[in-house]
Formats: sequence, structure tokens, C-alpha cells
Amino acid sequence: MLGVVTGPLATAGKLFAFGADVLLAVFKRPFQFREFVQQAWFIASVTIIPIALVAIPFGAVVALQTGSLVQQFGAQSFVGSAAVLAVLREAAPIATALLVAGAGGSAIAADLGARKIREELDAMMVLGIDPIQRLVVPRVLACMLVAVFLNGLVSVVGVLGGYIFNVVLQGGTPGAYLASFTALAQTPDLYQGMAKALVFGLIAAIVSTYMGMHADGGPQGVGQAVMESVVITFLLLFMANFVMSALYFQLIPAKAL
Repeated sequence: MLGVVTGPLATAGKLFAFGADVLLAVFKRPFQFREFVQQAWFIASVTIIPIALVAIPFGAVVALQTGSLVQQFGAQSFVGSAAVLAVLREAAPIATALLVAGAGGSAIAADLGARKIREELDAMMVLGIDPIQRLVVPRVLACMLVAVFLNGLVSVVGVLGGYIFNVVLQGGTPGAYLASFTALAQTPDLYQGMAKALVFGLIAAIVSTYMGMHADGGPQGVGQAVMESVVITFLLLFMANFVMSALYFQLIPAKAL
């Protein structure tokens, strides 16, 4: 019974210690720039098409839901601000994080897990090569960079999708949509979405690399590590999203009309 409680706590402690090791390894030289570019291109290539397709219904659903809710209060002129702020603050970073963790993170965990069971990581340590500096740091930084750019893509596509669905399906006017957005939105709203994407990319990369490097039990263990990395990442993402949103509303006052 005690192991049920101490097991997750021990894993969480090891995960945080691994994250600290990665942070220290970032400042070690030489920096693996070629590996960083290759990993950034790989993560972007496996996520950009799905995230572009997901961004359209994300923006449409947010516009429809917020639009119908705002119309019930008789505030149709604020549909644009409600929809756009929901996309920038919440929908875009969450959609980006889920796809980066589900597509890019699972691929990273599978790659490092395969290297682990083939004993490539042990061979690197025998040769005096730090696997964290050589393999983990470039993947973590690549995930963070790609997550920020993908968040921008989702934000743009989501806002355009919400605009089209609001004007076409809900009978809104383009002028009211844009005017309400500029009346309530502020620059920190955009910065918050970018900061969330950066942190979410960091979490996804840390968890996936940790689970991959600690996989055992052959190919079955690699599959288990990939599944666990996705589940743990999703849980941490929603927790981090709550904390960052709460801090944002405490530190940044809402823009008044």
C-alpha cells in the first residue's frame, strides 16, 4: 500500500532531477547545433499539418460556443473579443502542446527508448559522452522553439476560422468582430500564449526524453514508455496551464472598456 504512494512521488522526484540535469547541460559546450536543427525540422514536419487542420475547428468551436453564450447576454458586439481572447490565451497553447506531446514527444520517447534497449546510451557513457548534452538538450530546445512557432500558426488560423464562422454562421459583422477584439485585447494576452507554448514544449520534451532514456524490458518496454510519456505530459500540461492562467490574471489587470 505504501508503494502506491511512494512510487509516483519517487518518479516525480527523478523527473525533476532529470530536468535540473538538462538545465545544467544547456550551458555545456560544445552545443550540438546540427542535432538541434535536425530535431526541430523533424518535430515541425510531423506536427505542422495536423496542427493546421486542428486549428480551424478549434477556432470555429470557440467562436460558436462563445458567440452563442455572449448572445444570450445580449452582448453580440463582444463576440469577437471573447472568441479571439479564448483562442490566444487557452485554445492555441493547449492545441499546440497536445500535438507536440502526442506526435513529437512520442517520437522522441520511442527514439531514445530504442537507443536505450540497444545499449547505445551505455556505450556513449563508456566513451565519455554525456547523453543528456548530446541527445536530450537539442531535443528539448527544438521542442520549445517549434512549440512557440506552432502556437503562432494556431493563433492565426484559429482567429481567422472564428472570424469566418462568426460572420457566416452567426450573422456577425466584420467591423464589430474586429472592433471588440481591439477594445478588450492587450499585448500581454499574446505574450501569455507564447509563454505557455514555451513552457508546454519544455514539459513535453523533458517527460518524453526522461521516459525514453529510462525504458526497459525490450520493445514492449519502449511502447510502455511512449504511452506513459504522453499520459504524464497531458497531466502536467493541464496543471501548468491552470497555474500560469491563475498567475496571469493576478499579475496582469484586465483591460477596461
